[in-house]
Amino acid sequence: MKEQDQIDQEYRVEAAEIARPGIEPLIPILPWPPRLRVSGLYAASRIVTPPIPAPGPLPIQPVPLAQPMPGIAPTAAGPWQIEELLPWGFLREELRLDVDGRYPQMMASGTLYGVLAKRVHWIARLTASGPNAWTGSIWFKDGDVASFPYTMVEITTTATFLSSQRKAVVRFSGGGTSVRTRTLAFKSPYFRQVEFEFDCATGVTATTHIGTHDHPNRPATLPGETLSIEEVYRRVGFDVRKSGSDSIVPIGDAGTNARWSDNEMHDAMQVYWSRFAGKAQWSLWVFFARLHEQGTSLGGIMFDDIGPNHRQGTAIFNESFISTAPSGDANPVAWAQRMRFWTACHEMGHAFNLAHSWQKQHPPDWGTPWIPLANEPEARSFMNYPYNVSGGQTAFFSDFAYRFSDNELVFMRHAPERFVQMGNADWFDHHGFEQASASPEPALKLNLRVDRAQATYQFLEPVVLELKLTNIGSRPLVLEKELLSMTDHMTVIVKKRDKPARQYLPFARYCHDMQAQVVMPGEFVTDSLFISVGRNGWDIAEPGYYTIQIALHMETEDIVSEALTIRVAPPRGYDEEFLAQDFFSDDVGRILNFDGSAILRRGNDTLREVSDRFGDRAVANHARVALAAPLARDYKVLDMGDRMGEMASAKEAGGRLRRAAPRIEEARQLYTSALLEKKDQAIATLGRTDYEYYLGRFRESLMEHGAVLKKEPRDVKRDAKREKNGDIEHTMRVIKEALSSLKDLEPVSR
Repeated sequence: MKEQDQIDQEYRVEAAEIARPGIEPLIPILPWPPRLRVSGLYAASRIVTPPIPAPGPLPIQPVPLAQPMPGIAPTAAGPWQIEELLPWGFLREELRLDVDGRYPQMMASGTLYGVLAKRVHWIARLTASGPNAWTGSIWFKDGDVASFPYTMVEITTTATFLSSQRKAVVRFSGGGTSVRTRTLAFKSPYFRQVEFEFDCATGVTATTHIGTHDHPNRPATLPGETLSIEEVYRRVGFDVRKSGSDSIVPIGDAGTNARWSDNEMHDAMQVYWSRFAGKAQWSLWVFFARLHEQGTSLGGIMFDDIGPNHRQGTAIFNESFISTAPSGDANPVAWAQRMRFWTACHEMGHAFNLAHSWQKQHPPDWGTPWIPLANEPEARSFMNYPYNVSGGQTAFFSDFAYRFSDNELVFMRHAPERFVQMGNADWFDHHGFEQASASPEPALKLNLRVDRAQATYQFLEPVVLELKLTNIGSRPLVLEKELLSMTDHMTVIVKKRDKPARQYLPFARYCHDMQAQVVMPGEFVTDSLFISVGRNGWDIAEPGYYTIQIALHMETEDIVSEALTIRVAPPRGYDEEFLAQDFFSDDVGRILNFDGSAILRRGNDTLREVSDRFGDRAVANHARVALAAPLARDYKVLDMGDRMGEMASAKEAGGRLRRAAPRIEEARQLYTSALLEKKDQAIATLGRTDYEYYLGRFRESLMEHGAVLKKEPRDVKRDAKREKNGDIEHTMRVIKEALSSLKDLEPVSR
């Protein structure tokens, strides 16, 4: 009767939800005639005995019939028959019927398991065909679909107050095969079972429930109740249980830095989550903390993308922007509680593998969606951002009923288990609920570009992006001059198709003198980003498609670029494949990133081999400028004498800094080959910004080591203006004149 009480309560809530707005029923509305809910999980299992081969010429023995498992009724159509779908072994069959109760989707799905790894999953859309009867076409199959040819399903249920006597008769037909009928016993009013654990950092309170009427901005028909996170997911269709191990994560010995990185949270999850295991399981860790290291702009995150089992851990940051109510809000305390509750449910939704409401049609290179779905940018769903909808968060919460959209319910209730279960299928992206500074009319636009007609790169060729930040507003803006070169203000995501997304981590961060510049409407600033390799190693190396996107974190808003897709071509032959083993190394990555090294000898040897053997390829331009830079000037080298390479302090080893003399002629040849001989190829692969930079360094080196330019005063002034405007042709003429002036000089040992 407890179950029936729950059903009656749900019907009261449903009745309140369908009442006319603004009219509260004085007497609870009960459904009439009384209904017995039949949605839920049905199951059957049995053992099928394989036929025993009979030696001839004896008469063929009758095939033994399997017996039903205790407690499971025979089918209405007759006794169990020899299973054709999964020929023998232990069989288990499930049916999820979704035709009544909370948010019915008029769907049914089923899974058939066999002990020999045979599995097939199906989903059908239903229409009522009679009392407690439904029929529909099967529109989705997954697994061993060849063994399941059926295209139609008919389902008839037996409704009774005694759950032990409820059953569903399922009849499959179509597909050019004989009809298959099975009877399954009622197991649960829920479709699946899941377990939550809520842990908090020291001094932080978990927001796991909310009063739905606490804030005045709400739907007029929203029932007033104390709603818990567990109840939100029970209404989705999960039998939610708690691990019973909610605890405090002590941070008293962690120093004064109370902000959390993703790695730190992953470590904490391994230590404090009572269910942590290296396997997929229906269990989720929810962590409440103060702040992420990104600061107040990150309200929550599904942080778990380390290791093979993703989507097991989420975190909510209580002191981020989700606790700052808009100025003049009617109840700021309730507003903050609601946002924390909403954020927790949102991030937990990602752990169930849900996309954002506007990302359901994500780009193909982010992975294949389970079924084609339409974006829902205006959905009043936990998976939408409140400030993204028309009218902003006020409009969102005035229509928000604390639920997921119908498409999301179909996914969580009926998609194959591996798509939904935590720690199973990877999610296409790293999810974080960040305050995107919600400017409906941003003043800046960030573009990612490459200096070529098509964003296709040769194998081994490093990738350099051109960043362009444009003032698209109507007023002048004051920006920091080095804004685009300060990568600590950026989040750069690189995702290879069908692989997890990676955050690009630069080798070094730079502290620039903050100088302002005025950018007028329509004007822009540019810079470059060498993105192939960083502290993660080589993020772009293998052939295939990559998607790159950058968020530039400004003081008052985030500027998010459009995604840029590039393609890396396969190797041209065995030689490139062989050399790749040495090229995609940490040494070569650092040399290319820092434009040269005098001490990373193995990496320099690899780059010389690239220059010698693949001189016609774009990668040779990168190799030559990196080799030329340390040769073109004096270079300070740490000399450790005979103890070079030992793990010893320089002082103990008698180390000293010594000067490495420049090798000017060699540097000139490398620069000339890299920058002048194939100008268009050099610009395309180095990027226009870096190409101008390298030209400038080449010119300075020539002047420093003897080149003399014959110019009239007016030419000097005009040249300075051209150089300021980035006139590449002019700079190349200057370099060629400088080279010519050096031809008359005697060779000098430098």
